[in-house]
Amino acid sequence: MLFRYQISTLVPYINWTYFFYAWKVSAESDEGKKLYTDAVALLNRFDRFFYARAVVRLCRCNSDGDDIVLVHPSDCPCCSKTPKVIERLPMLRQQHVSTDGFCWCLSDFIRPVTSGVPDVIGLFATSVDSDMQNQYDKDDPYGKMMVQTLSDRIAEAAAECLHEEVRKNLWGYASDEKLTIEEMHQEKFVGIRPAVGYPCLPDISLNFILERLLDFPAIGVSLTDSGMMRPHASVSGLMIRHPESRYFSVGKIDQTQLEDYSRRRGLSVDVMRKFLEGNML
Repeated sequence: MLFRYQISTLVPYINWTYFFYAWKVSAESDEGKKLYTDAVALLNRFDRFFYARAVVRLCRCNSDGDDIVLVHPSDCPCCSKTPKVIERLPMLRQQHVSTDGFCWCLSDFIRPVTSGVPDVIGLFATSVDSDMQNQYDKDDPYGKMMVQTLSDRIAEAAAECLHEEVRKNLWGYASDEKLTIEEMHQEKFVGIRPAVGYPCLPDISLNFILERLLDFPAIGVSLTDSGMMRPHASVSGLMIRHPESRYFSVGKIDQTQLEDYSRRRGLSVDVMRKFLEGNML
């Protein structure tokens, strides 16, 4: 399902904390207040010309070990038809014990295939109009950074807005949710929305799988050879509803796990090592 958002619709969803963090200034400082004034003025100008776009798909699924298995029919989780596997999403498991005593994997928050009960997972991507990131004078570094940081915030705001729509309406597992935007920023909603590149989902090459399952071109997104999204102000990831799901860091992995993950991804160890270089021991 595709969505197009006006910039003014997304402004309330912007998490300004990360905006000021990118600029390395305090929101309460004189510099921070000027930044905010300039940012709001630019957003008002953007609202006349640009949009953010999003795509989401709800898929019937189960976990199979450290894999999340997507099966047909993808849009009918209640159907009793014998499922046919359409895709596997291999996940990585922590190799160190967390403070709560577990080595987590995102597949832990999906019902196992052995349960005989189907689960659902959301796949999503958001992006800004590609021309938005070119709205600055090439000799104006301040304007360039302002446009880039705001574009990133708008793409994230679109993901926040989309996730709310999914929880309350499309998926509807939290149809009675009544959270403020601040509470959403504090992640008080049920479930999680891990993006590709997060510490719990560090393999950027998963974007190639999401590209097959979602209509990236419909929202103006393409991928580089390394799996990075273009425009840069784009977000992709998963939506998981388990009430005890959480974010964590996969951390460092060893050669044994790399080989296992490479096998499950269907790619060579050398290729996967390049994508996971930052996670290798």
